[in-house]
Amino acid sequence: MTTPSDHGQDASAAAGTGAPAGPASLAELERRAAARRRRPAYGHDALIACDRLVRVFTADGVEVQALQGLDLLVAEGELMALVGASGSGKSTLMNILAGLDVPTAGAAKVAGRDLLTMDAGARLGYRREVVGFVWQQTARNLLPYLTTLQNVTLPMQLSGGRRRAARTKAAERLLSMLSLDHCRDRRPHQLSGGEQQRTAIAVALANSPSVLLADEPTGELDSHTAEQVFTAFRTANEELGTTIVIVTHDQAVASEVRRTVAIRDGRTSSEVLRRTERDAATGRESLVAREYAMLDRTGRLQLPAEYTGSLGMEHRVLLELESDHIGVWPDRPADEGRAEEGSGDGPEDEAGQAPEPGDARTGMPGTADGADA
Repeated sequence: MTTPSDHGQDASAAAGTGAPAGPASLAELERRAAARRRRPAYGHDALIACDRLVRVFTADGVEVQALQGLDLLVAEGELMALVGASGSGKSTLMNILAGLDVPTAGAAKVAGRDLLTMDAGARLGYRREVVGFVWQQTARNLLPYLTTLQNVTLPMQLSGGRRRAARTKAAERLLSMLSLDHCRDRRPHQLSGGEQQRTAIAVALANSPSVLLADEPTGELDSHTAEQVFTAFRTANEELGTTIVIVTHDQAVASEVRRTVAIRDGRTSSEVLRRTERDAATGRESLVAREYAMLDRTGRLQLPAEYTGSLGMEHRVLLELESDHIGVWPDRPADEGRAEEGSGDGPEDEAGQAPEPGDARTGMPGTADGADA
C-alpha cells in the first residue's frame, strides 16, 4: 500500500526534484530578480484589473471587511456576470468600479484609470466618460419629467462637446439599436418595466463608455422581460464592443454569458467558463460549461463547501504535488491512517491508482487547471 507521502515522494523523484536543491548562487539570484522585473505587471492587458483589493467599513467602532484581497481581471469586450450570496462583497466591488466608493487597500484600474489615486474632479470625469451604470431600481436610472429621448441626451449635454443635433442623432441611434424607437417621446411612467430598463441601458451608453456596469438589472422583471433586457446588453456588447459586467442572482442571465465569476467572503472563489463545441461526426454544436476554482495572487484557493463537507475537511488538509496536478487530502490522525492502510482504503482508487484531476475526493474540481492558474 502506498501512502500519500510515499506517492508524493515518488512523484517528486519522477519530476527530478527528489534531491533537495542547494543554496542559489548570487548570479542565480540576480538572474531571477531580473526575470521578475521583466515580467509584465499583473493585469497589464486587462481593461479591469483588481489586485488584492480590500474594502473595510467601520461602524460604531466595529470593522467589517467587505472585500478581503479580491483579484479580478476582465478583458476588453467581455460580457460577464458576477454572482454571490448577499453580503459576499459583489455590490461593494461594483460601487468601487463605478467610482462611487474608494478601496481601503490594494489596486484597482479601469481603462488605465487608477481608482485609488483619483481626486474628486477626476472621479467625476471617470463616471461621465469611462463607465456607465444601470441600477436595479428604475427610479435611479431615469428622470421622471423627461422623455426617453431627453433622458438619453442628458448625459451627452452634461459632458459637452456635441451640438444639439448631434446629440439627438446619437440618442436616436441608441434607441433604434435597443428597439425603443416607439418610446422616443414617452416619459418613464408611460413605459413598461422592460422598456424602462432598456432606456436605462441607452442612458448608460450615451457617452460611449469603455465599461457598462449593471447591478441586478433584471431583479424586478419577469423571465420574458428579463430576457429582452439581457438581449439589449448582448446587442450593446456585440455592436458597440462595450465591456459589460452584470451582477445578478438570476441563473438564467448568468448562464447566458461566456464567463461567470462567483464571489464568496470578499474574494473571487470560482469561475464558470462556457464555450461552444462542434461534434466532428454530426456537425451539431453544443454549449459546454466547466467550473474552475480561483487561485488568487497569494496562492489562496476556496474549495467548494459541498466538497469539503462531504469529506469532513476542516482546519487543514494534506497537499501532494504530482507531476500534473495537486492532490488535496483530508487530514486524518496517524492511527486512523494506519488502520486505513491495513484495510486498503487510502488516497488510491480501487485500481490502486492515484485519483485523476477533478476526482471528487480531492475536493478540488479540475485541480490540474487550478494549479496551472
